[in-house]
Amino acid sequence: MIYPIVAYGAPVLRKVCIDFPEGFDVKKLSEDMFETMYAASGVGLAGPQIGIQYRIFVVDGQPINNGAESDDEIDPSLVDFKKTFINAKIIEETGEKWPYEEGCLSIPGIRADVYRKDTVKIKYFDVDMVEHTETYTGMAARIIQHEYDHIEGVLFTDYLAPLKKQMLKKRLTNIQKGIVDADYRMKFA
Repeated sequence: MIYPIVAYGAPVLRKVCIDFPEGFDVKKLSEDMFETMYAASGVGLAGPQIGIQYRIFVVDGQPINNGAESDDEIDPSLVDFKKTFINAKIIEETGEKWPYEEGCLSIPGIRADVYRKDTVKIKYFDVDMVEHTETYTGMAARIIQHEYDHIEGVLFTDYLAPLKKQMLKKRLTNIQKGIVDADYRMKFA
């Protein structure tokens, strides 16, 4: 099932998510989230972006590597990087901060440089509710941090300088009002 993507301005995007209760079957939800993410040409999708307040996000970095023009451009951190993170908690973020132009399915048409640390250590459950503690670097770490922010009620625009936010204000207001061009179905507050 493909869900509509919740647009910027919806209160659900600003709330800290809660853990899934024991016994909740997340497999179908995970499959639906991957289907929704692929339909919108994304590399990550979090629960709040489909209107649910639970700590879940899915990632798949392969589309980034598919766009590489040569083997030298393939990011090794994204090989076999298709995962579901449930009830995730970032344990630590380390390394140098580096910029990358991020975007978000909930904020279509807007991209901006965000500085994030190079390495992230995260504890989470997979769809079989098996617990993992893993460390990721590079682009994989960035995708995780971006999606993790969603389950904490944070958007990439929160990292922007006040002047940049001011410059984007009208475009963000238009998204809230539903005045936006996206090639996927969206849900507005």
